[in-house]
Amino acid sequence: MKSYAAVDLGASSGRVMVGRVGPDSLELTEAHRFPNRPVRVPEGLRWDVLALYAGVLEGLRAAGAHSGGRLDSVGIDSWAVDYGLLDADGALLGNPVHYRDSRTEGVAEKVWATVPADELYAATGLQYAPFNTLYQLAAARTSAQLPYAERLLLIPDLLTYWLTGRQGTELTNASTTQLIDPRTRDWSYDIASRLGIDLSLFAPLRQPGDPAGVLRGEVLEETGLAGPVPVTAVGSHDTASAVAAVPAEGERFAYICTGTWSLAGLELGAPVLTEESRAANFTNELGLDGTVRYLRNIMGLWLLQECVRAWGDPELGELLLDASKVPALRSVVDAGDAAFLAPGRMPERIAEACRASGQPVPASPAEITRCILDSLALAHRRAIAEAQRLADHPVDVVHVVGGGTRNALLCQLTADACGLPVVAGPTEAAALGNVLVQARAHGLVGDLADGRRLLTRTQPLTRYEPRGDAARWSEAEARLTRG
Repeated sequence: MKSYAAVDLGASSGRVMVGRVGPDSLELTEAHRFPNRPVRVPEGLRWDVLALYAGVLEGLRAAGAHSGGRLDSVGIDSWAVDYGLLDADGALLGNPVHYRDSRTEGVAEKVWATVPADELYAATGLQYAPFNTLYQLAAARTSAQLPYAERLLLIPDLLTYWLTGRQGTELTNASTTQLIDPRTRDWSYDIASRLGIDLSLFAPLRQPGDPAGVLRGEVLEETGLAGPVPVTAVGSHDTASAVAAVPAEGERFAYICTGTWSLAGLELGAPVLTEESRAANFTNELGLDGTVRYLRNIMGLWLLQECVRAWGDPELGELLLDASKVPALRSVVDAGDAAFLAPGRMPERIAEACRASGQPVPASPAEITRCILDSLALAHRRAIAEAQRLADHPVDVVHVVGGGTRNALLCQLTADACGLPVVAGPTEAAALGNVLVQARAHGLVGDLADGRRLLTRTQPLTRYEPRGDAARWSEAEARLTRG
């Protein structure tokens, strides 16, 4: 048995998990969980990356306590697109900007004036999202920091640098910058050149499984770990790690990585770069073993999280029970609408969207919650159906992984909406995928399929069969399209 620390940073919290892996066993234990609270300062919304790093160090100390003071490896994954800038001395130039900051408003249109949107998609395969790193860099051109930057590190690479002193750019996360060619799995030099982006800002590309250094002496001293402790590059985009932990057999499956976002799509062997795919706003991000994550970003449980916060954090179980008693599909909203991206006033904004589309306006927390869950299931249905058609890749089952697996109502509604069985689990998919890559680097796990078989044998899974009338979901979809 070997012990691996998986640092898994989400948009609302971070956690350090300890994975114990043997020839036919995989056990995951939470060592430490800590909040991830963005801070609004006069210049905008920023990540408190120093607090995150402190949480990582405390988590590694706790992970060592779980493992007798010894870890066989550490890996870090996080959300995508955001980055820190370093000066010539390697010092951080201010707190990283949060992807929900408003600085990229209107920037995409300026980028498209140089590289039209269809050309950008054909070259990079990335969906339009206002917070893509490409647009963030375009917005930062007039900032005081960028001219003094010698290095740009995506969030997990920044934390890896602080732990090890070594710099790199992990490929799965780099593929979310809109500066990677998904066919060559290398930088899109033409796009960067046309937009005046200096790719030398980025550290050399790393592959999942590559060595990323060893913990510095100061880190060992602070965490109490016995060195040397190697750090391994994992699928550092948390969705890449989560998809690696989908316990699927064969190729005929879809996945939904649920949490703050819902990432719904397929695992493919090659990108889909057609104009129809661009118009449908599907993205081609890179995964393990030469795979492509062909998916659509959906707003996800962020909608419910914001409502719960506005309601004073009621007990979630009771809220979901009450929502299950509300008539289905009474009102739905477009869960992918950018109008729901910013924080604040979420219950009112959902009600306003229903009113504007001529639907009954949900008023109580239970009604709004049911509207959110029905809308998410409908968005899952649309994404998976369109992905199959655009990629010519039929599926027989939908795997739901991540935090949404705890929401039985959402899982059942997704099965109903898609008309396909849903297999829910594992919940800590990103951490498990992180651990699997580390274990592969040590020869304990074989290829991607081997890791998935190990997950199927060792992790609890729940199956939901579709029920109800598919025509009602079709009618709701038509109603939303008309609205």
